[in-house]
Amino acid sequence: MFNTIVIATDGSHDGERALALARSVAIDTSARLVIVHVTEIVGGKGSLYAMPLDDDLIKVSIHAQVELLRADGIDAQVITQSVRLGGPAGVIADIADSVDADLIVVGSRGRSPLTGVVLGSVSARLQHIAHRPVLVVPPPAKGPARLSAA
Repeated sequence: MFNTIVIATDGSHDGERALALARSVAIDTSARLVIVHVTEIVGGKGSLYAMPLDDDLIKVSIHAQVELLRADGIDAQVITQSVRLGGPAGVIADIADSVDADLIVVGSRGRSPLTGVVLGSVSARLQHIAHRPVLVVPPPAKGPARLSAA
């Protein structure tokens, strides 16, 4: 059913959960995985743009994850790009189109709907602009509240 799956990750735990799910699907369907990391460059004064401080570490981690996927026999590759305007979702959707992805997998940070509207959400934006199915991996369920014994 799936030949090519795009996984969008920012190197967070949410991205790792999305990658784990996509890995499982790739094993079941022999799909190729394309891991996409988009660095959002933030504008500042005097037309200077700042890169996130940890971006190089994130890229090293993503490349290490891809090597583990390859060691497991999964056809995997990394595509990294930067964007100044418009946010990562447009870049992710374009890459999914260029590799003819059957599915885009992305993690959700579990923000409230209001926070997503105010701050923006890559997963929500992808659902509106991508011409491919988008699977949003939700945050883990929180365990039931424990009653303390008094």
